[in-house]
Amino acid sequence: MNFFFDSFAAACRLAWSFDPELLKIVQVSLAVSGLATLLASLAGIPAGFAIAHSHLPGKRALITLLNTLLALPTVVIGLFVYVFISRRGILGHLDLLYSQSAMIIGQFILIVPLITALTIAAVSRVDVRYRKTARTLGANNWQTALVVLREARFSIAAAVISAFGRVISEIGISMMLGGNIKGFTRTMTTAMALEYDKGSFTLAVALGLVLMALSLGINVVFNLFQGKSGR
Repeated sequence: MNFFFDSFAAACRLAWSFDPELLKIVQVSLAVSGLATLLASLAGIPAGFAIAHSHLPGKRALITLLNTLLALPTVVIGLFVYVFISRRGILGHLDLLYSQSAMIIGQFILIVPLITALTIAAVSRVDVRYRKTARTLGANNWQTALVVLREARFSIAAAVISAFGRVISEIGISMMLGGNIKGFTRTMTTAMALEYDKGSFTLAVALGLVLMALSLGINVVFNLFQGKSGR
């Protein structure tokens, strides 16, 4: 028990002192996951809106595929991307392996289905009368789409926040594609795994505290958006 309290106290002191190594790891995590979430949002939100309002014969099959991809393990995505960007892969000449770009690609693939599926659900819940009213008032396709997205904005924002929470806490993709390189591709989760293997728990616990604080903040914001979307 003393070991636990000693490790916790040392971790709190390390976090409170704004240790440079700790800050760099947090910075890399936020930068990579933030950019991956931004790119996935730019792709997933329009895709979700288009699918929700389409009448394609394969719409149900496409939604089923998206729902299946939600449960795809991170190590599978990491392996899939690794095959393409390794030196023997078709994109090996780009030299992406063990870089932040590779991690962003993997995390992008991880959360695009999530944002797309949740956008479909959010847009589908919007009352059809909003679209009809916009059409009656002379709105074109883009203006009508903006009206619908505005009504679903809180649910879509909750989807983006949920996606960020998904990638900030993943480890498989970051480890396989980033290589856990100190000061470059080492994230909070990969650093925690490394420190645990080394038997050094102070930095691992400090990073765990930061990750828990981020998770708490994300969930608070997520619940706020969910509350507003339910009104």
